[in-house]
Amino acid sequence: MGQAIAFCGLPFTAEDRRQKANRLPPPHCYNPGMVKGIEHTAIASPDPHKLARWYVEHLDFVVNYQSASSKTKFVKASDGSMIEIIESRGAPPAALDMKAAGLRHLAIAVTDFDAVYEGLKGKGVSFLTEPEKKGGNSLVFFTDCDGNILHLLQREKPLP
Repeated sequence: MGQAIAFCGLPFTAEDRRQKANRLPPPHCYNPGMVKGIEHTAIASPDPHKLARWYVEHLDFVVNYQSASSKTKFVKASDGSMIEIIESRGAPPAALDMKAAGLRHLAIAVTDFDAVYEGLKGKGVSFLTEPEKKGGNSLVFFTDCDGNILHLLQREKPLP
């Protein structure tokens, strides 16, 4: 029998660990003081100023930090979530397949889907899909001025 190891305060063996490798721990088994969440996501852009301005003008973000020694900017949504915009090396790659491996989109949560969608449409935003309702959720995919894929989303009920 393998050596016992504590997991969320419960002992289990190395064999148990191998068998349960793909299972998530129960929700109460994390230390909220250790990992709080995702603080920001970074996007590399050939023109960080232009991309930051796009998020301000189209999604009501605010520029909350600008580096004094580089072109890096942070933009912040009203819920406190942030995007760091750094200078890229070269132009953005060609459009990506929405199902290709890796990060594919940023979901933008809204409280009035129809109003935000119509506002973006009026500003000439390029949509990748038609708006749809699925299980009470409203969603549509679109791109920012650099071609990054965004997901406009209003959930009827938050995920657990």
